[in-house]
Amino acid sequence: MKRKKIDLIVGARPNFMKIAPILKEFEKRNYSDSSTRLVHTGQHYDANMSDIFFKDLSLPKPQVYLGVGSGTQATQTANVMIKYEKLLSKEPVDLVIVVGDVNSTLACALVAVKFQIPIAHIEAGLRSDDWSMPEEINRILTDRISTYLFTTSKEGSDNLLKEGISRKRIHFVGNVMIDSLIEYLPIAMKSSIIEKLHVKKNSFALLTLHRPSNVDDKSVLSGIMSAVNEVSSMLPVVFPAHPRTVSAIGELQRSGDFSASDNLHIIDPVGYIDSLCLQHSAKFVLTDSGGMQEETTVLGVPCLTIRANTERPVTVTKGTNIMVGSDPQKIISESVKLIKGYAKKGSIPEKWDGKSARKIVDIIRREMHG
Repeated sequence: MKRKKIDLIVGARPNFMKIAPILKEFEKRNYSDSSTRLVHTGQHYDANMSDIFFKDLSLPKPQVYLGVGSGTQATQTANVMIKYEKLLSKEPVDLVIVVGDVNSTLACALVAVKFQIPIAHIEAGLRSDDWSMPEEINRILTDRISTYLFTTSKEGSDNLLKEGISRKRIHFVGNVMIDSLIEYLPIAMKSSIIEKLHVKKNSFALLTLHRPSNVDDKSVLSGIMSAVNEVSSMLPVVFPAHPRTVSAIGELQRSGDFSASDNLHIIDPVGYIDSLCLQHSAKFVLTDSGGMQEETTVLGVPCLTIRANTERPVTVTKGTNIMVGSDPQKIISESVKLIKGYAKKGSIPEKWDGKSARKIVDIIRREMHG
């Protein structure tokens, strides 16, 4: 029997937590009839955005590093496609596994489908119905060309069915990122990040902000940061800031439109372990991250999402998430409620049980080997 070759694609930090459990599941089973190759596109490439996540998640060094670096949406997507096409031309595979909705996800899926290589999309079916989000376009196009679609919720499966995708291709397996959370939370609880930042458990808010709609529009960012300053007057705010966000805030400070309060602690990006510890220890989280909406739901920590919509509605209907948009007054008023102890109670969504990677590998093997 011919040995089946499988590529697992990572490019940006949200991918690493999703691919790690799948790669480990393959390695644990040590199949003689298949082999895996970890391909890092280099979409996120510096130590704080990439290397530390590999270390925290005990991921092996990628067998292939494409090294595309930063650029516009089109430049980055095109560079990944060019380099991945060259790789597959020389070393073809039998399956390409992509996760999430970053540029690398769509780029590698497009190359694979043109080589007529089956694609497995992990975290399929998420929809915000907001076409101004680059991720929404990446998600929809990747789902359309994928062979196997693994969804995190029934809503995700329903979205795909509505779009005319065959039920045979859709597999509701739960949330593979929660596999990583469950595995690494005990380690995260031993992190010293809280002590290093001189904050106390349940006595600070955690902020993350990186989406172009929030960061690239000066007036929007100014409004958000003024609201955060107001919140920090009531409760310390810890803000691990993406390099792009730091640059944008620097512009606000230079123009006199923003001055950080003493209680707003802007720090370098943190790794996965420290991020989990901060989320678990925070009184609440302010974020525009999709993954944090899910992680806080499982951790039972209140989450205020600084976006007008979410592709993860189960975190609102079942979880701890509340949408506040970029309206400064709503950010402040909802934060005040949480500071006073008025938090909504959430529950953990179906199949978010730490066993998603096992289900995914079982299905892939059944489909590939019969």
